[in-house]
Amino acid sequence: MQEKYSPAEVEQAAQAYWKSIDAYKAVENDPRFPKGKYYACSMLPYPSGKLHMGHVRNYTINDVMYRYLRMNGYNVLMPMGWDAFGMPAENAAMANGVPPAEWTYSNIAHMRGQMESMGLAIDWSREMTACRPEYYKWNQWMFLKMLEKGIIYQKTGTVNWDPVDQTVLANEQVVDGRGWRSGALIEKREIPMYYVRITEYADELLDYVENKLPGWPERVRVMQANWIGKSTGVRFAFPHQIKNDAGELINDGKLFVFTTRADTIMGVTFCAVAPEHALAQHAAKDNPELQAFIAECKKGSVIEADMATMEKKGMPTGLSVTHPVSGEQVPVWVGNYVLITYGDGAVMGVPGHDERDFAFAQKYDLPIKQVVEVEGETFSLEGWQEWYGAKENIRIINSGKYDGLDYTGAVNAVAGDLAGMGLGDKKVTFRLRDWGISRQRYWGTPIPMIHCEDCGAVPVPEKDLPVVLPEDLVPDGTGNPLNKDERFLKCDCPKCGKPARRETDTMDTFIDSSWYYMRYTSPGSNDAMVDKARNDYWMPMDQYIGGIEHAVMHLLYARFWTKVMRDFGLVKFDEPFVNLLTQGMVLNETYYREDASSKKTWFNPADVELTFDDKGRPVSAVLKADGQPVAIGGTEKMSKSKNNGIDPQAQIEQYGADTARLFTMFASPPEQTLEWSNSGVEGASRFLRRVWAFAYAQREAVARALAGQQQGSLSDAQKAVRREVHKLLQQADYDLKRIQYNTVVSACMKMLNTLESSKLEEGAATDAVIAEGLSIFLRLLNPVAPHITHALWQDLGYGAKYGDILNVQWPEVDTAALEQSEIELMIQVNGKLRGSVKVPKDLDKAAIEKAALASEAAQKFVEGTPKKVIVVPGKLVNIVV
Repeated sequence: MQEKYSPAEVEQAAQAYWKSIDAYKAVENDPRFPKGKYYACSMLPYPSGKLHMGHVRNYTINDVMYRYLRMNGYNVLMPMGWDAFGMPAENAAMANGVPPAEWTYSNIAHMRGQMESMGLAIDWSREMTACRPEYYKWNQWMFLKMLEKGIIYQKTGTVNWDPVDQTVLANEQVVDGRGWRSGALIEKREIPMYYVRITEYADELLDYVENKLPGWPERVRVMQANWIGKSTGVRFAFPHQIKNDAGELINDGKLFVFTTRADTIMGVTFCAVAPEHALAQHAAKDNPELQAFIAECKKGSVIEADMATMEKKGMPTGLSVTHPVSGEQVPVWVGNYVLITYGDGAVMGVPGHDERDFAFAQKYDLPIKQVVEVEGETFSLEGWQEWYGAKENIRIINSGKYDGLDYTGAVNAVAGDLAGMGLGDKKVTFRLRDWGISRQRYWGTPIPMIHCEDCGAVPVPEKDLPVVLPEDLVPDGTGNPLNKDERFLKCDCPKCGKPARRETDTMDTFIDSSWYYMRYTSPGSNDAMVDKARNDYWMPMDQYIGGIEHAVMHLLYARFWTKVMRDFGLVKFDEPFVNLLTQGMVLNETYYREDASSKKTWFNPADVELTFDDKGRPVSAVLKADGQPVAIGGTEKMSKSKNNGIDPQAQIEQYGADTARLFTMFASPPEQTLEWSNSGVEGASRFLRRVWAFAYAQREAVARALAGQQQGSLSDAQKAVRREVHKLLQQADYDLKRIQYNTVVSACMKMLNTLESSKLEEGAATDAVIAEGLSIFLRLLNPVAPHITHALWQDLGYGAKYGDILNVQWPEVDTAALEQSEIELMIQVNGKLRGSVKVPKDLDKAAIEKAALASEAAQKFVEGTPKKVIVVPGKLVNIVV
């Protein structure tokens, strides 16, 4: 055993050993693990080129779980793959002039090497890569199956169109309404797109997230429920006599809207329709001003979040519809905030009791009617008040026959009247919309459709899958390069055999991540999407780990995809993830300079030198390169934009992977944010050096104990050391089960302190206590720092006697060691803590009272005979005077 700890040597040797024995290859029904399977998986990364500290934290959490459970007898699977399609690869290709495939595969190779240097227990035999044909073939296969069942359909969809680059842009490529490359004002365009009927599963998705996912964080379940957005309301029509050029009533003479506030129907003062609505188009035919407004609306964003925050604009159409109850004429406006794809593309305007409508009405001088009152509140047109939108404790007013009703009573009455007139009824709607999966981009799964002049859109025959994406194209920003690649485009129609062309849209990359975790269970499965036997063994996943930023879309799509696979008979379970952990972000300090135009240049913390006050707080900072001041920007999430990231590889090279792992686990509970600290990293490194030094110092004692020397009975001091070791093990075991790994590291530190400071007399009994304590300590530390514990386990001789620490049994708490002959009781006088007293554990109540009264604390604060002595067994004695 070498005297000094060398992280690089230790970690290289350990990793070489694990690789040589294929240590982490998981096999179904492995007889070595009697407790059965446990599938723990981190969300797969995008191959951006390098790991960041968020990756390190996520994968270390998974790895700690893997090693702990494996030592506890579970057959654990920890796989890894690559979310390898998507826009960043196209952007990089344009910037570097190389195909996305070349950039992607190079990044994968580099990041895999980084993961291996972390010592992660990944079963690389199950690696999947989303841009490989053997994977995306099954995206295409599912597309065809869903198309057959009507779950996938085609309809016109609204997209962002860049008129200069002549291409569709993703939402994230639109910056302040302009194309990210061209700077051109973005237009809305309607193009044919494929959609998935996720709304058909809305009720089931909501029911499960509300009632059947107890292992998910409440915050995530609420986010999912809100996104699905179930609403019970009334869909009804405003009748009209507006006719088209053919003399036919537009939309059968009914303008339909949906509302959850039917109680406010008598407060309607206008209706607003989407720019694409039939009434808007009809009104604009002879109205150039309205035509120009509609054209302006088409240049707006199609992003829902933007729609919610953008300035609400409108223009009157000159048309009106009839209020179904009052019979009054209601003017129809075109609103830039109304989406044709939501509901019927129209809304009723109740400015008295809807904040958006209130602002709109004030802007355009439209009437505002109060039809709801709350006792003690005064309605005013001077500004919006929160109670205007209340549903609770309200009374309907200024509404004729509905006056005096509460919310529920009014909704029921209005719904009943509308139903009686044949104009509406109660309806359940969802915020969730069908999933548009068509992307007008190159680097993605080709949609397996063929366009024939005679036959129309024809599915690719299943035998011809996969439709392989050419990997040698280089996007140039002027649209999808597949449209210019005759090799890809040209094909024959599967129906008539005539020349045809392939679909050039590719699939949303959320499809890749909707089922990848099931492909991990079926490596090498060429004839099926998943191998049923193997997939049913591992799935559903026991623990999923990832960032909160994926709490809605990815998880919702994965849940939906699982239910479709279930309905197709591919899987037997309803939900893919039993337990979910959303780890916190990694934060770091930020530093910047601001120029005259208020543009900020951000500097990496490693390039900045700080000055501290006498309390250790930073008061100023300068850039090391030029010695000039930089502003201290505060602590924020590590990101490229703020240039405050920490390179994990640099940390590994400087301190070792175990130090990086130890710090990320110790600095914060997994689900909370972690603030980066260089001093914390150095502290973790010092701790591991202490571990090595202590083990080296005790190598002979351990050797003697393992040789089986007679030890005899233990002294009180030796028993105290054993008691503390097993007490800390008991607490750490509890914390491991609840994934509180920071306190597990804390227990390791306390255990080392106990062993280091034991000062026990030499002899066989002490050797045995130290050997046992060190063996427990190494196993407890192993999930967090596997390299150093692997080396020490072997070097100290534990491996020769008990086997590899990777497979050794997790230490059991010796309950007998926790027993104490004496206990310490707190002494209170009139409820105030005054001291303590040690007494034999089995002392009776009378003897405890006597010992307490004789204690130094009682003698000092009690005069004469006390009124009462209260004994709380095992805890305290309260003396009342």
